[in-house]
Amino acid sequence: MTDHLTKNGGDVWYRNPTPNTLGESPIYRESDSTLHWIDILAKPCTVHILKIDPTTGDAIGSARVLEVPLDSIHALYFRRDVKGSYIVAYRQGIAFLDEQTGAIEVVKKLIGDEEQGMNSNDAGVDPQGRFWLGDVDASAFMKGTEPRGKLWRYDPDGSCTVMDTGVICGNGIGWSPDSKYMYFNDTGPKVVWRYDFDGKTGDISNKTKLIEGTDFPQGGGNDGMVIDETGNLWIAMWGMNEVRVYSPEGKLLQSIQFPAKCMTCTTWGGKDNDILFVTSAIPFTGPEAGDEGGHVFRYKPGVKGLPKYSFAG
Repeated sequence: MTDHLTKNGGDVWYRNPTPNTLGESPIYRESDSTLHWIDILAKPCTVHILKIDPTTGDAIGSARVLEVPLDSIHALYFRRDVKGSYIVAYRQGIAFLDEQTGAIEVVKKLIGDEEQGMNSNDAGVDPQGRFWLGDVDASAFMKGTEPRGKLWRYDPDGSCTVMDTGVICGNGIGWSPDSKYMYFNDTGPKVVWRYDFDGKTGDISNKTKLIEGTDFPQGGGNDGMVIDETGNLWIAMWGMNEVRVYSPEGKLLQSIQFPAKCMTCTTWGGKDNDILFVTSAIPFTGPEAGDEGGHVFRYKPGVKGLPKYSFAG
């Protein structure tokens, strides 16, 4: 018997004409009430841009699909002072992406051509506008070798700093409402790490294991993440058809269940940041009967969330 609430998250909200192979990194832009997300494994990879009603969260029309001339992008965020431009994590590092044309400008290559099995993955932007990025080391993930992945911080002045090492599969990154803590999902060991965060300098310290998902299924784990105004963590669970809500102390509070086995990433949206949008993927083992992976879900939990911040460069 569990001591947390289990809720029904509802059916598909937006059905992609072609299901996303690996939908990820949703972000909401208030200025024109649009939801943006990516399909990492589309060929070529794609950005989807959908107009929504800012009050109800209802979809308006169909998403515009932007093809990106890279082998993959794994995360995208808006740039604060550059209209129509994203900062993105691509397989080997960081780039700027033009929202209208799909043009790419690589700004920092982090992973060398010789580093086989390595790629950049999920990312976050802190309240001061710095871009944080975690690596994936496929060898460590699949074979248990010594992890080579890093946690990077890319500042608006173009400087880039290794902030932590030993990362296996870097995923969701978020900050507490008071900005005293930074949270970082490593799906490899199925751990949510908490760091003390200094907003003025961008430094992190006092690394603490906040959540260890020993009950996650084989091959599943903690993926994308956002924080609400009370400090709770809303984590999309790969392989568990749910979003889990944890307290700032790491206690499981709720499980919101959806009809898709591979939930990937969360974001807050709407004019009051009170609507949760969740992307999903088709299982790597292939489509399953009744599984709605590859589409986008919406849930109204009755709380407000913290917005995803924009890069200040």
